[in-house]
Amino acid sequence: MIPLRDDQPRFSTPFINYFLIAINVIVFLWELSVGHRALNGFMLEFGVVPHNVLAPVLGHSQGIAASILPLFTSMFLHEGFWHVASNMLYLWIFGDNVEDYLGHFTYLLMYLASGVIGGMTHVLLNFNSNMPTIGASGAIAGVMGAYFILYPKARVLTWWIIIVLWLPAWLVLGQWFLVQFLFTSQVAASGVAVWAHLGGFAAGVILIKVLPERPHRYRYGTW
Repeated sequence: MIPLRDDQPRFSTPFINYFLIAINVIVFLWELSVGHRALNGFMLEFGVVPHNVLAPVLGHSQGIAASILPLFTSMFLHEGFWHVASNMLYLWIFGDNVEDYLGHFTYLLMYLASGVIGGMTHVLLNFNSNMPTIGASGAIAGVMGAYFILYPKARVLTWWIIIVLWLPAWLVLGQWFLVQFLFTSQVAASGVAVWAHLGGFAAGVILIKVLPERPHRYRYGTW
């Protein structure tokens, strides 16, 4: 299932969501401009390498800052066009409504927190790996988890095999989560950090129940 758009109205302009999409695209365009060798080194330094993230805990010499920073920087790096395009599509469809509910600053905090939790989930379940992991998928999965709780009955225009049809959000997002869960071993073997997706989604489900709704959000205009 590939979502194309939703019908859930919003009542404010999603400035943070626009910013996140823009910065991801800009960083990806920068990636295209550098040489392959330089980019590989950059990914090793700023992507999430489980062994490096846990280095201070394991008694190695790597500093704490160098271990924590990649949990944030990796969210803005992508491997290729389809990687960044699919991530930004999901963020575009589901992020605006979650930002509308939380407000700009709280939405940004939830996005970053979901990404970090997703990254740490991957690290803890792949602690011996030296392979760098990049992408906004964990953070965006958090947005999807929040949307799943907030607007389960919203309709999502979805491309499914050869047809396009409206489906409830709980079905589209629930199916996405189920696929991630069922194919953890196969997908993980291919290098995709599927546990980051699952951890990020779970973080979004929990955080949206804890974080407060934006006050007076229905006074900000109409969609």
